[in-house]
Amino acid sequence: MTSARPAIILDCDPGHDDAVAIVLAAHLCDVLGITTVAGNAPLERTTYNARVMRHLLNLNTEVHSGADAPLVVPAAAAGYVHGESGLDGAELPEPTRPVDGTDAVGFIIDTVRTNPGCSLVVTGPMTNVALAITSAPDIVDLVAEISFMGGGTFGNRTTMAEFNLWADPHAAATVVRSGAPLVMAGLDVTHRFQATEPRITAVRAVGGTLATTLADLFDFFSENYRSRHDDMAGAAVHDPLSVLAVCRPDLFTSTARFVDIVTDGEHTRGMTVIDRRTLLDRPVANCTVLDDVDADAAWQIVVDAVAAATH
Repeated sequence: MTSARPAIILDCDPGHDDAVAIVLAAHLCDVLGITTVAGNAPLERTTYNARVMRHLLNLNTEVHSGADAPLVVPAAAAGYVHGESGLDGAELPEPTRPVDGTDAVGFIIDTVRTNPGCSLVVTGPMTNVALAITSAPDIVDLVAEISFMGGGTFGNRTTMAEFNLWADPHAAATVVRSGAPLVMAGLDVTHRFQATEPRITAVRAVGGTLATTLADLFDFFSENYRSRHDDMAGAAVHDPLSVLAVCRPDLFTSTARFVDIVTDGEHTRGMTVIDRRTLLDRPVANCTVLDDVDADAAWQIVVDAVAAATH
């Protein structure tokens, strides 16, 4: 178990599972700042939702909004999963603290340079991080790692592509090819971490506004998943695993792999290329790919985080 609180920047697009990632980050990490990007909902909504979570957690960290569109492809949201607001399903408080800035890219660059050894946790499309790396390539050597949620050996937005990488494949390719240390929480592992009814009940049982809000969000999220999938007992709670990969790597099994991203193609845009060959002359691994997670232990940390923020 990692004892120190890692310093992170959380780049996100809240999003039900991003909301949980923020809760875990507040509990386990030194959150240097939250940056937002268009993804699960338009930028205005994802930024608002990040402010809502900051308000619910009474979290003293800055929120900076970022890219409102991908690098090349048209913007596309995921209202079919998260609702039009990005956080449908719960009564949300009105946040009182305004956004702290509108230059997420500049904030990422300055914060990494000021805090060498911090980690970037990316739970939405990678537009902000790609722009930061392009503008300031030196930050690649300053970060401890870039832990991102995205990709996998199968898709959810299309047959071959997971949503975050599909939403901005050119940004994802820029980040993956940057030479930064990478940790990937793809669908193969995140689909093992589901908000089942007993797990939602455990969150609700904590009591208080935060627990009730999260449980209501989980109810909406999981019902949406069950209505769209024939093999899932609840929503795949993807994004918290990218936080846990930094703070609790002991919860995972993983393998070092060579990973790349396909940027175009009717069926292959956003596809993750993961080299699983055993050839001696295979490409050098550039990414730690998470293979499995102790889902029960991870969920208990979610419950503990909610309880800690409540009392």
